[in-house]
Amino acid sequence: MRGQASEQSRIAPSENDSMSPTSTSASRLLVADDQRDVLEALRLMLKGEGFVLETASSPSGVLDALQAREFDAVLIDLNYTRDTTSGQEGLDLLTRIKAIDSTLPVIVMTAWGSVDLAVEAMRRGARDFVQKPWENARLLSVLRTQVELSGALRQSQRLEAENRILRTDGVPKFIANSDAMQPVLRLISGVGPSDANVLVTGEHGCGKEVVARTLHALSNRASRPLVAVNTGAVPEGIFESELFGHVRGAFTDAKTDRIGRFELAHGGTLFLDEIANIPLSQQAKLLRVLESGEMERVGSSQTRRVDVRIISATNADLNDEVKAGRFRQDLLFRLNTVEIHVPPLRDRRQDIPLLATYFLGRYAERYRKPARGLDSSTMQAMLEYSWPGNVRELDHSVERAVLLAQGDSVQVSDLGLRAQRETSQRLEDLSLEEVESFLVRKAIDRYGGNISQAAEALGLSRSALYRRLQKYGIGSS
Repeated sequence: MRGQASEQSRIAPSENDSMSPTSTSASRLLVADDQRDVLEALRLMLKGEGFVLETASSPSGVLDALQAREFDAVLIDLNYTRDTTSGQEGLDLLTRIKAIDSTLPVIVMTAWGSVDLAVEAMRRGARDFVQKPWENARLLSVLRTQVELSGALRQSQRLEAENRILRTDGVPKFIANSDAMQPVLRLISGVGPSDANVLVTGEHGCGKEVVARTLHALSNRASRPLVAVNTGAVPEGIFESELFGHVRGAFTDAKTDRIGRFELAHGGTLFLDEIANIPLSQQAKLLRVLESGEMERVGSSQTRRVDVRIISATNADLNDEVKAGRFRQDLLFRLNTVEIHVPPLRDRRQDIPLLATYFLGRYAERYRKPARGLDSSTMQAMLEYSWPGNVRELDHSVERAVLLAQGDSVQVSDLGLRAQRETSQRLEDLSLEEVESFLVRKAIDRYGGNISQAAEALGLSRSALYRRLQKYGIGSS
């Protein structure tokens, strides 16, 4: 076993080690090594110094632990069973850890230390380097120092992010006081300042785009553009041109050079909405850009480098799409470094009065209407309604109510909630547009938001269905 004898002689706490554990009493460490005796020795030593310890024996175990909970620092071996001398496996793990959380301090250790390996580890983001067999005093000093520095940095970033979430200029108002939304707020605060790719999931209309814009506003890229593209609405024939651009003469209608969405978002964020609807034939081209940061405009052989953060959104279960062969698993891995699930409005009813009041004020001002409040029966109806269209439906209902309200107060009938319309109106009483809207909503509900299936049932192309969704305010993120 690598360096076992020498390590065993020096991993016990020294009698002369006078460092106080009080400063680390609440510090949670993740320690990774493929040797059980090393992990046990570190556990005993660090537990005695006031650390809360979790161990992993492989890179995959480290990544699973980081997805499950937060840590104050990570101590990882650079060599594992598959690769015992080069340190490459540990260096790759270090890169993935920093992609998940750029503020998390990572200390690396190996029994095969060298100056070159230490330099490479530091270049990839390691905070410090410890060679086996380690000095107890030095290891403890490094851990305590990095935990304290990281704690101060994280606290500063968290406070700044929390303060900016509700007040950032140019970002849709983020109203989320309910218990169900608190995990979402914590994730946004923690992930926002990083460059990690984020997958935002949730039903149609629950606010996925608001989350994406908030993440961008909290990042170091906030001064650069956020470019949004509804990937499901882009016809397959022009997908490459839309995302990567084209040069003049690349195809019949290419009369001038065109910059694609990736280049427009260079230095900023690219928001890929409805990511599950990207045709399988185009997914490999998207994956290549995400992996290499390189692309070519259609019709050009010139390789261009792009620096973008990817935030994607979907209402579909991408794991099910992978199993069905409709979505590439390797692309899913690239997209969901962190996943944020936004609960439906029916699961966060505490937010309904706040959202409704906000929308009421906004539309009353926009349309210069006197509507100043919601009477108690109207609010009760809102709280009891299931909101299948989520926040987007609430937004449109309040806008409609402001336009139709006869007095200063919005009445239940002004909202035109779907349940009322469907039970109180006969088909012949509806306009053509109302019938079309009704049928589109029914198809979307019937197929659980699956655009392809709903479009097929309605006899429409996906792009034609998307135009109707936008027209009637249905199913927006």
